[in-house]
Amino acid sequence: MTNMKDRTLTSSGFWVSQEAPIECENPTPTPKAPAPDILRCAYMELIVTDLAASRQFYVDVLGLYVTEEDDEAIYLRSTEEFIHHNLILRKGELAAVRAFSYRVRTPEDLDKAVAFFTELGCEVRREKDGFVKGIGDSVRVIDPLGFPYEFFYQSEHVERMSWRYDLHIPGELVRLDHFNQITPDVPRAVKYMQDLGFRVTEDIQDEEGTVYAAWMRRKPTVHDTAMTGGDGPRMHHVCFATHEKHNILAICDKLGALRRSDAIERGPGRHGVSNAFYLYLRDPDGHRVEIYTQDYYTGDPDNPVVTWDVHDNQRRDWWGNPVVPSWYTDGSLVLDLDGNPQPVVARTDSSEMAVTIGADGFSYTRAADDEAMPEWKQGEYKLGHQL
Repeated sequence: MTNMKDRTLTSSGFWVSQEAPIECENPTPTPKAPAPDILRCAYMELIVTDLAASRQFYVDVLGLYVTEEDDEAIYLRSTEEFIHHNLILRKGELAAVRAFSYRVRTPEDLDKAVAFFTELGCEVRREKDGFVKGIGDSVRVIDPLGFPYEFFYQSEHVERMSWRYDLHIPGELVRLDHFNQITPDVPRAVKYMQDLGFRVTEDIQDEEGTVYAAWMRRKPTVHDTAMTGGDGPRMHHVCFATHEKHNILAICDKLGALRRSDAIERGPGRHGVSNAFYLYLRDPDGHRVEIYTQDYYTGDPDNPVVTWDVHDNQRRDWWGNPVVPSWYTDGSLVLDLDGNPQPVVARTDSSEMAVTIGADGFSYTRAADDEAMPEWKQGEYKLGHQL
C-alpha cells in the first residue's frame, strides 16, 4: 500500500511526492547495526551454459572488453570501467545469476555488511581473498528477499578504455548502469532496500495502493536496482548504458546485419519511467540485457519521487508501443551461496500485465480514455490476432 498524501500532478501526467511514499504491511525488521555504505552496482556474475556462444554475444556483438578469461569463466568490463570487471560469464549446467555485486565506500563497510545481515538472520559468508578473480575481501549473503548479494571494496585496477577510440564500436557500452530484480512483494522489498540505504526515485501504483514496481538508487541516477513485482526471486535484467540514442540504434542495425534480430525482445523505445531510451535483448541462455541511455540526475536530498499510474500506457513505453508478454513473465533464476537454484515464490498481488491490457496493445485502460485503442495500433499482441 502507499501513502497518497502530498502528491502533485505534473503537466507530464504523472505524480510527484515526498521521499518513500510506499508503506509495507509485513516489513523486514530494521537492524540496529548500521548498513554498509554502498556506492553503486558494480558487477553481475552470470552462469551460462555455452561459454563460447555467450562470449560471441557479449564480446563480438556488444563489444564488452575482456579483462581475462579461461576455460571456465570470462571477465568483462565496459568502456569507462577501471575496476576488474562488470560482468562474469561462468560456465555451468543451469543458466542463472550467482551474484548481484555492489561496491562499498571503505573496507570497514564489509564489517558493517556482516553485522547488518547477521542481525537479519541471513546466511553470510566472507572471503578475505575474494570469491572471484580481481576482487579482494568480499561478503556474500542471501538477503531477506532470497537474492545472492555481494559487497566488496578492493578490486584490481585495469585500463579505462575511454580514450581508446580506435577500439570503440558504434554501439559502445560505456558503464554498468543497474540491475532489475523480480520479487513477489514490492513494498517489502522497498522497505528492506531503504534500510540498506537505497532511495526510491520512481514507482508504479494503482488507486488502491498496489505497488507494481519501484526504482531505487545509491549513485545519483534513477536506479542501481529496481524491484519488479512477479514470481521471484528472479533476475529481470542487467543493464549497460551507452552515451547516446544512436549507439542503441547501431546495436539494432548490427544485430540485423548479423541475422540475429531474434535477440531483440523489446524496443528500441523511450521509457516513461526513468525517461531513458532503451533496448532489451536476450543472450544465448535467455538472460535479459537492457541497453539504456539518457536518464536523469537524482542526487539532491529532496529529489521528488515520481509515481506512475499502472493504467498509463506510457509508463513502460513513452510512445505507447506494446510490451511483449515475455517481458512480464520471463526471468533468470538466482542461486544460493552453494550454487543451487533458489525456490520461486508466486506473486499474490495483482499482476501488472493482467491489469494493464491497454499497456500491451489491446486497448487503453487510462481512466480518461473511454475509447478502445485504434484497430491499426492494436498490433500483433492483441488477443485473437495471433496466427
